[in-house]
Amino acid sequence: MKVIVAYASLTGNTEEMAEAIAAGAREAGAEVVVRDAYDADASELDQYEGIAIGAYTWGDGELPDEFIDFYEALSNLDLSGRKAVVFGSGDSSYPIFCGAVDTMEAKLKEIGAELVLPGLKVEFDPSKDQMIECKAAGWLIAGSVPAVK
Repeated sequence: MKVIVAYASLTGNTEEMAEAIAAGAREAGAEVVVRDAYDADASELDQYEGIAIGAYTWGDGELPDEFIDFYEALSNLDLSGRKAVVFGSGDSSYPIFCGAVDTMEAKLKEIGAELVLPGLKVEFDPSKDQMIECKAAGWLIAGSVPAVK
């Protein structure tokens, strides 16, 4: 199975989540590609069975600028049959907490992707338990279920 993890991170929090998701997918046996938003190209997503998209939330619930082109290019894809997860960090002092996660989830559903779990939303930096959740998300998009410990 091939999995792509594409993310935008300003402070490193969303990048940490991306790395944990990638680690989980690798543990599940997937071939994993990790791309920063600047190097990500939405048109290549149809080459992967598993997709993880991560974005921090900017301003009042918006996608970060470096993910706008990626987001707009998603409209040209049909990701039916692909497993996906969306993740990101935010600040609950804003009116819309982790709105970028909600925006990306809606777009992936619109173009046919199967979301394997609700968006992973983290306040600032991920806790140890949230990192475990991210790793488990990697297992899920790689088509496996992690062992319960």
